[in-house]
Amino acid sequence: MRLAPRGLEPDRVLRKILPRSLFGRTLLIVILPLILLEGVALQIFYGSHLDVLSRRLAGSVAGEIAFVLDQAALHPASSARIFAHAGQRFQFRFHFHEGEKLTPRGLPHVFGPVDTDLARALRRDLNRKFSLVWNGPPGMIRVDVQLATGVMTVDVPRKRLYVGALYIFFAWLAGVTILLLGIAILFLRNQVRAIRRLALAAEAFGMGRDPGPIRPEGAIEVRRAATAFNRMQDRIRRFLTQRTAMLAGVSHDLRTPLTRLRLAIAMLPPDIADTDGMNDDVTEMERLIGLYLTFARGEGTEQPQPTDIALLIEDLAARAARGGAAIALDLAHLPQAVVRPEAMRRALSNLLDNAARHAHRIVVAAAPEGGQMLRIVIDDDGPGIPAERREQMLRPFESGSAAGTGLGLAIARDIVAAHGGTLRLDTSPLGGLRVAITIPL
Repeated sequence: MRLAPRGLEPDRVLRKILPRSLFGRTLLIVILPLILLEGVALQIFYGSHLDVLSRRLAGSVAGEIAFVLDQAALHPASSARIFAHAGQRFQFRFHFHEGEKLTPRGLPHVFGPVDTDLARALRRDLNRKFSLVWNGPPGMIRVDVQLATGVMTVDVPRKRLYVGALYIFFAWLAGVTILLLGIAILFLRNQVRAIRRLALAAEAFGMGRDPGPIRPEGAIEVRRAATAFNRMQDRIRRFLTQRTAMLAGVSHDLRTPLTRLRLAIAMLPPDIADTDGMNDDVTEMERLIGLYLTFARGEGTEQPQPTDIALLIEDLAARAARGGAAIALDLAHLPQAVVRPEAMRRALSNLLDNAARHAHRIVVAAAPEGGQMLRIVIDDDGPGIPAERREQMLRPFESGSAAGTGLGLAIARDIVAAHGGTLRLDTSPLGGLRVAITIPL
């Protein structure tokens, strides 16, 4: 059995054709039944009822013409009075061309079912040669009939053959359709607007921005989702507050014995113990505790605000350059980004410190991407990280160096993720490691 190419699968074709938005798909659900209903109504009215009326009207006109011509042939002396009376009653106009012969025009050119029905009825009722002229006098259809002594021209009003209610029916059908579509679009816009607000609020909250509680509106299900989202925001805020307070207490409890140790070491005689080594160990323990608490605490209660990323990167690069690192910057026309300044400073500082620790040359580039994102790239010429270990190095306490704690990349990734962005490791064109950060503007 041969399988259809993947590009021609029906579901793939439908996904490309169908609208992606909820508003478009819901509107399509409303439009398709309306179109189907109109098609059925047109088929019933135009395909059957109107067809019957057209045949009857054409037969009536053909029969009247045949009757008048037959009466004139039976009573030649009264033909003028017969034609005048028929013109008054049937709204026909008769013109006799004595001695002329009918010019053959072949089959009449038809413009629709009404004209076809008239030609068929004339062939059936007249029993004479005739021709039809559709572009005759304005509002008239000209019928030329061959008689024994000449050609009789009969001008038939078009309104005798067309149903006037047809246009009223089409106008009613189109008007009702437009009215129903307008009402559907109005209601759908209100429902979709509520869902769109909920989606925007969820996206902003996921980026670390606090949009505040949203007002429930729309259908019952949408209101319920908005209420649940507000409750979720409140629970997450309480959890962050409680965790920050708990960690502050842990920090105090851990630093108190360290302070006592430092005081005890300071009171020891220098000739009894190596106090310098002890002081260094206590300092290292304080540094590690501070680093661990910083990682666990995350960004704390800092609120996002518009920040000049170029100025932030320049400040961090100048600090790293004072430490001996060779840093080049490419920060052309950077817009402001809504971020937590101190958190972003800590993330970029960790990345620059890692690069300065392992490399001699660092290049930092930043540029807008797609109009809604900001891409920051840090390249170095250090030893880099093997591709199979890059994901592992983004986890806490996975440092491959004896001098590191393995928290720098993990803290940076968590801060970027809290802003709704991504942090990826790759091979740098300089031969070392590339850290690529993408955050929303």
